[in-house]
Amino acid sequence: MVYKVYYQSHFDRNPKRENTEAFYIEAESKPAALAAAQANTEFNIEDVEELSDAALVYEQANPEFKLTTFA
Repeated sequence: MVYKVYYQSHFDRNPKRENTEAFYIEAESKPAALAAAQANTEFNIEDVEELSDAALVYEQANPEFKLTTFA
């Protein structure tokens, strides 16, 4: 499954919706996606959303869409 991970890039700032960014990862479950995001980034993770097939097609239409992989 593909998950959209919403995050703030700084822990020391008050989170604001206007500053929320996102990246996409592939994982077996929502908890696995959250664990991978927390283990491999320094971001303040806000939410992890599983993308339905229709939502994934919509997101892939964005030319900046890219699956993030962690080494």
